[in-house]
Amino acid sequence: MSRPLWLIDAFTDHPFAGNPAAVTFLDEPKDDAWHHAVAAEMNQAETAFLSPHADGFGLRWFTPAVEVDLCGHATLASAHFLFETGRVPTGGTARFHTKSGVLTATRADGLIALDFPATPAVDAPTPAELVEALGVTPEWVGRSIFDVVCRYADAANVRSMKPDMARLARVPARGVIVTAPGDTPGVDFVSRFFGPEVAVPEDPVTGSAHCALGPLWAERLGKTSLCGYQASARGGFVQVEVLGARVRLGGRAVTVVKGELFA
Repeated sequence: MSRPLWLIDAFTDHPFAGNPAAVTFLDEPKDDAWHHAVAAEMNQAETAFLSPHADGFGLRWFTPAVEVDLCGHATLASAHFLFETGRVPTGGTARFHTKSGVLTATRADGLIALDFPATPAVDAPTPAELVEALGVTPEWVGRSIFDVVCRYADAANVRSMKPDMARLARVPARGVIVTAPGDTPGVDFVSRFFGPEVAVPEDPVTGSAHCALGPLWAERLGKTSLCGYQASARGGFVQVEVLGARVRLGGRAVTVVKGELFA
């Protein structure tokens, strides 16, 4: 029995940019070992597994090494898949049942909006080896429920950073987010995301990181609607609207490969 398997670039409007995610749809249950094996085979930052649910769709996310509790770009890719295949009609709402609760997605004029929980970072001690791993001392360090967040005054520090991934993998967190004020017109802040602990040395565009970045920069800039640019080699823009305990993340997606999974 085969099932669809798509490769979708998320948080971009053209191929070979943004963040790629593999997406498949399961008509029958599979055990965790199978999910891990498929994700390792795909070798993407995330592979998304959709399944039928009485009120929407089940959704799980796997890196090549571990299952994660929240992923933005693979949710965006999953929503794109559902809209493109007609499983969710034009003008409809995709409802995802996940480890982080119910998430929703809508699409208008090609822009997909995700309703996610806010995960604000709070003041935190600087983890051992963090500064040595990053090579540049941050002006502030915080901690969200998932990640360490490092704020810098100059976007050049973020753009030019070359972390020591072996040292960074010893920081006890899903990942390390580095961020600074935007340095180009229309961009409120820049960021990068490093996750060697979960087998993702640098994630190209990290939707879930913006659940922490949105509240951080909304407070500092005094505005609730922001545009973030993740300054990885592929790069991507994330629109963020901070809505109290929730954030709305906006982005586009492009299908790059359509195939079938026979395993």
